[in-house]
Amino acid sequence: MAAKKAKSAKKKPAPEEFRSEALAQALEKQDIAAVALALRNGTTVVPLIAPGARDNPLDSGEVWTYRDRETGDLALLLFSDAVNKPANLPPGVGIYDAVWLRKFLAAHPITTVFLDIAGPHPMQAAPADLLQALDA
Repeated sequence: MAAKKAKSAKKKPAPEEFRSEALAQALEKQDIAAVALALRNGTTVVPLIAPGARDNPLDSGEVWTYRDRETGDLALLLFSDAVNKPANLPPGVGIYDAVWLRKFLAAHPITTVFLDIAGPHPMQAAPADLLQALDA
């Protein structure tokens, strides 16, 4: 039984795989240009309702978004590090690149994007601004 635990522990991603140092530094400085550069050239952590199937590389999981009950506005939450994700969100996370983010923003009626919403250095952006930054 201990062998099974040791074997499954090896398959778990390392914590540094669920972190974007460039995005964390850009958010700390509140530097919009650096945030755009980090998103364009790096990765971001996204909360998932359900992770993708491990044996299917095309299944990236189901992304969690927030819908305001009063307005119906839809928000996407992005994180520089999985540890910055609030505990009250679904436990799963995925790490995605600029290609995915561009496709997701273009395909969904997102009205705002929050980066590290619970801190330590939160920022908010309009999807159109992010798309423009990703295409620059």
